[in-house]
Amino acid sequence: MQFCRVRSVAEAVDELSRWGTEGRILAGGTDVMPQYLRGEQSPAAFIDISGIDGLSGISDVGGATSIGALVTMRRLATASLISVRHPALCEAAGAVGAWQTQTVATLGGNICTAAATADTLPALLIADAQLTLVSKSGRRRIGLEDFLAGSGATALRPTELLRAVELEPLGERSSEGYLKVARRSAMDLAVVGLALRLDVAPSGVIDGVRIAMCGGDQSAHRVPAAESALLGTRLSDDPGAFGEVGAVLADAVGPAALPEAQYRRRVLPGLFDRLARRCAGEIAGAGA
Repeated sequence: MQFCRVRSVAEAVDELSRWGTEGRILAGGTDVMPQYLRGEQSPAAFIDISGIDGLSGISDVGGATSIGALVTMRRLATASLISVRHPALCEAAGAVGAWQTQTVATLGGNICTAAATADTLPALLIADAQLTLVSKSGRRRIGLEDFLAGSGATALRPTELLRAVELEPLGERSSEGYLKVARRSAMDLAVVGLALRLDVAPSGVIDGVRIAMCGGDQSAHRVPAAESALLGTRLSDDPGAFGEVGAVLADAVGPAALPEAQYRRRVLPGLFDRLARRCAGEIAGAGA
């Protein structure tokens, strides 16, 4: 096996073009190295991109939030721009393992590994994440929903590098958050994770809803049926509407025969109720 340390995006895509399916990108290494040590993968070359300048920034680009692929979980959990514009992502990044893991784990790695339990993916989905991928052929832009292709599977081509992620910030009368249930209260993978973004008109009608979940046997995904059940209702009607959405979310869980699926069905309504009431309270408080 060869170890290739690159210092620029151009060098990285050159190496990716050279190695193709036999090469593997190495950034934080929190997913890749355990898989390698367990013998689950044996690439001919690791391409270390951790030293590339320009992939670790967080900035405003035309009103959108641009995040470089090498931004760490710890940075996402503590950056003021993220906490204001994307509180769900801030919470999700802070839920990824212990702080030691957060210090080295990168957003790009979390996205490209596409684990079913990846905390950041639901938070990115509700922010309509758009990915910029680069290769020797040029750039390609793709939405995260289209990028994810199942647990551990993506639309990333062997010669492509994820360069940046662009997110839609919260509106003025909006709120969002992320909650998860794990076997332990901290440092554990999500049995189920849930992200919610609510947009509310001045009249109190919910005119925008995005709900995404992770955990189970598939990659993180939006839940359109649950979003439709809440869209057009009023914050004052939340007990009935929130209960209906919780039931729809429970129905969206994978095969019911699996013990963990049964557990997810039981906890999802309560998890959604907590998150929805928190978001509704924040919007109501901001409008008071």
